[in-house]
Amino acid sequence: MSKWLVLLTLSFATWRISAAEPAHRVFIAGDSTASAYGPERAPRTGWGQALPGFLDSSWEVRNHAQSGRSSRSFIEQGWLDGIARELRKGDVLLVQFGHNDEKIEDPTRYNEPLHDFPQWLLRYVALARERGATPILVTPVARREFDKTQLLDTHGLYAQAVRDLAARERVGLIDLTASSMDWLRALGDEPSKAFYMHVPEQGQADDTHFQTSGATAVACLVVAAWIKLDPSMKAHVVRDTDCGARATALADLKAQAHPSSVIDERELAVLQPGPHGGTGETTAYPFFADAPDMPFVFRKRMLHRGASTGLHQHDKDEIYYVLAGRGIYTLDGKTHEVHAGNAMLTRPGSTHSIRQAGDEDLQLLIMYGRNP
Repeated sequence: MSKWLVLLTLSFATWRISAAEPAHRVFIAGDSTASAYGPERAPRTGWGQALPGFLDSSWEVRNHAQSGRSSRSFIEQGWLDGIARELRKGDVLLVQFGHNDEKIEDPTRYNEPLHDFPQWLLRYVALARERGATPILVTPVARREFDKTQLLDTHGLYAQAVRDLAARERVGLIDLTASSMDWLRALGDEPSKAFYMHVPEQGQADDTHFQTSGATAVACLVVAAWIKLDPSMKAHVVRDTDCGARATALADLKAQAHPSSVIDERELAVLQPGPHGGTGETTAYPFFADAPDMPFVFRKRMLHRGASTGLHQHDKDEIYYVLAGRGIYTLDGKTHEVHAGNAMLTRPGSTHSIRQAGDEDLQLLIMYGRNP
């Protein structure tokens, strides 16, 4: 093989390797709330483990979080060295500690919150800046600890130490303590157990670590805050991040003019003849018909065997969605066979009607705007 062919082959191989590498990398330094777990620990999941599901293929997540570590022990046991060997210009370093720094009974992990804890965190910031990476400090995610209806702030001075350090050093901050506490308050004591490791069949009632649903919810909070720090991230996020709750959620609920509600269709069923001059019998379910200030009508209608709605012309938009059964739908002089999964939109000026077909009741969800 000639020298030029060898060089060309090596160049092509190098191009293929570099082309396959993600354009962006985010590293996570943290504890068990962020770390990854194997299938043998299911459903236990760290939020760092759920983070890749929010980012497109141009981002690689390198999750170095380790169970049981504090900001001190993560460094003293050499875990930060593993990040240092890989970290480079343009990377992002997310740093979340606090849970184990609070353990005063263990001098290998404990850090006094006002001085020692921020001093250890500062070493992560210094490493990132030295390598041209972007450090982002993350306050510790909340524990699920309620006293009756009151959620307790178990991180107190430690979360505040992270906030103060971020402000002092002009480092990006994700206040996960605050956002996860808002999320937990809105969920409530009993419902929030389903997100943490409350797994009776495994004999677990753990208020610190997450099931997959909780880890995903917390990863969403992280990404939503990350986008606020760096709006360019939005283009690389593949899932919606409209998650969590405002700090005012409980106050908003008390100020609500009309309460939200859950109803059972069996309490609403009304037997009616086919509407708009239709044939046969139908059963209507007028959901939330008495709810004040509702800008739309939402109902279910069941067309029993041989039933139909008569032809009528529209002055507003109306949507039919077929839940079950089959029907013959007439729209503007044309007929369409419809079945479960079909949706039909009728615009102002159009005419339509529908009749049940086959042996099964035709079940429709119907939605249209209320008259002003």
